[in-house]
Amino acid sequence: MTRGRAVVIGASHAGAQLGARLRSVGWEGEILLIGDEPYLPYQRPPMSKTYLAETAEIDDLLIRGPEFYDRQGISIRRGRAVRIDRDEHRVVLDDGESVGYDKLALCLGARPLPLPVPGADLPGVHQLRTAEDVEAIRSAVRGSRRAVIVGGGYIGLETAASLRKLGLEVTVVEAADRVLKRVTAPEVSDFFHRTHQAAGVHVRTDATVVALEGTGRVSTVRLADGETLPADVVIVGIGVRPNVDLARDAGLDVGDGIRIDPYARTSDPDIVAAGDCTSYEDARYGRVRLESVPSAVEQAKAAAATMCGRSEPIAALPWFWSDQYDLKLQIAGLNTGYDQVVLRGDPRSDREFSCFYLRKGELIAADCVNRPQQFIFSKRVIAERLPVDPGSLGDLSVPIATQLAWALEKASLASAS
Repeated sequence: MTRGRAVVIGASHAGAQLGARLRSVGWEGEILLIGDEPYLPYQRPPMSKTYLAETAEIDDLLIRGPEFYDRQGISIRRGRAVRIDRDEHRVVLDDGESVGYDKLALCLGARPLPLPVPGADLPGVHQLRTAEDVEAIRSAVRGSRRAVIVGGGYIGLETAASLRKLGLEVTVVEAADRVLKRVTAPEVSDFFHRTHQAAGVHVRTDATVVALEGTGRVSTVRLADGETLPADVVIVGIGVRPNVDLARDAGLDVGDGIRIDPYARTSDPDIVAAGDCTSYEDARYGRVRLESVPSAVEQAKAAAATMCGRSEPIAALPWFWSDQYDLKLQIAGLNTGYDQVVLRGDPRSDREFSCFYLRKGELIAADCVNRPQQFIFSKRVIAERLPVDPGSLGDLSVPIATQLAWALEKASLASAS
């Protein structure tokens, strides 16, 4: 069936891609995209970078302009879905309107975790996810001098870089013993720690926030050891949780995300899901939930095909990126369960290097800092499960192209034997 009404809840990267993809794979009926923000779908990665640093405005970040949706016959409705009636094939919105569907896509995204301490609701305390969040931060930092960022993950460090560009004194507070601990090797963590310190950011690890204090507005961040940090603005970036309430209340199978199969199908055959709100079984890494634009786009493609009665599995390798100062970190794969790290370049002295993660001799992930060719190499090797020589990976005298040729030859010989 491709002539009914397809409803997409969530005007995100996944939602925008899914709506566009539906047309290209044959959906001939109505397409309705429902979002709860006053903008057309926009790119979210720049929120902590160019948008916060005031070098881009929202119109610069639109995924597609209004004429695209008009041309494709995609209607956009502002609203928030509060209930799904699966028996009646209807979605109830927060204004009471009920919208019928033949096929439904959930692209619900994720929301920031709140900081569970006293004072977290004081004025001057912000989270960073949406354009509205960033506009509030932009307003708050004007005339401010000191910012404290709670959380030393990618969002926290990207935000720190942007605020330093705006001239603020910045302190990053991380509860773990190193920044980026959940996602990188110690060598990469140390590199970014040093980079931010060199840019004037105060990085505090092994530091737990126990309270935010102030009279009428936040002015102090209190740590577990009793130290207090003065703050005109506080930004909390300690992770996100997937938006699964709507799906759970509708009786869909959820866990750490809405559970989907390799074709983006939920436990209801007429409902698919895509993006940060989902989890799925990846052939390389097991069940995963990915907070990644490329992954959201790939899931959306699979979901659109499923809605049109076609079968296109989610197959692309997970990859990510982070921009901080003049550094572009490109990440291929997931390093979960690695047992060996190989460095190509020296992160103690170079601003260009790669960190390769191996498990039982197989390359499973790579962090590439200002090394786009090594990122491309890593994506191909991981995706095709090509063999690597750990000794050569870190040898700068052996060109990466030579290593790829060797890997392809070894793979060819293995398949022929």
